[in-house]
Amino acid sequence: MFDFLEGYDVLGAFWMTVKLTVFSAVGSLIWGTLLAAMRVSPVPLMRGFGTAYVNIVRNIPLTVIIVFSSLGLADIFGVTLGAPDDFKLQGFRLAILGLVAYTAAFVCESIRSGINTVPLGQAEAARAIGLNFTQTLRLIVLPQAFRSVIGPLANVLIALTKNTTVAAAIGVAEAASLMKSMIENEAQTLAIGAVFAFGFVVLTLPTGLILGWLAKRLAVKR
Repeated sequence: MFDFLEGYDVLGAFWMTVKLTVFSAVGSLIWGTLLAAMRVSPVPLMRGFGTAYVNIVRNIPLTVIIVFSSLGLADIFGVTLGAPDDFKLQGFRLAILGLVAYTAAFVCESIRSGINTVPLGQAEAARAIGLNFTQTLRLIVLPQAFRSVIGPLANVLIALTKNTTVAAAIGVAEAASLMKSMIENEAQTLAIGAVFAFGFVVLTLPTGLILGWLAKRLAVKR
């Protein structure tokens, strides 16, 4: 029944998808948190940069960002990210860079919405005891904000997992790239689509269930 899978490294393709998701998720969380801090910063220049970045990036199609990461950064500006001769590794790293740049805008807005749920009096109390903005954000605000946005961040992570398919546009051998090759070479279009659809469900469904449980478990009770 599944003879058409012989000769294709389906598990390897999904493993590439998992690696893209994990590295991009970590990078997006770090960069998105910094952007959220900028957006609520008392410094107008930082606040303006954060606002402009989010509004511009989230309105650009991900495909454009990924292709620019390859054609623009690598081919025009010579950015190779430490892999000048290994084009597969270079494409992998550039795909992560593009995914991080794009997904961080959505992570930022999720975290900023969590920051807005923290009562203003807590920040005022922190300033009253001598904490500066960075200390207040790190010790008081962000811990509560993260607990209140686990659900939204889970949705961003699921979307990121599916968005990794765009990396096929620059030749990264992940699941969508292999599916395209199989459809071109085999006559089992529906079966191939079902296999890859099931693979993505296996990746995303447990993520949503686990993070949904954590969101209820760690919810801030006010």
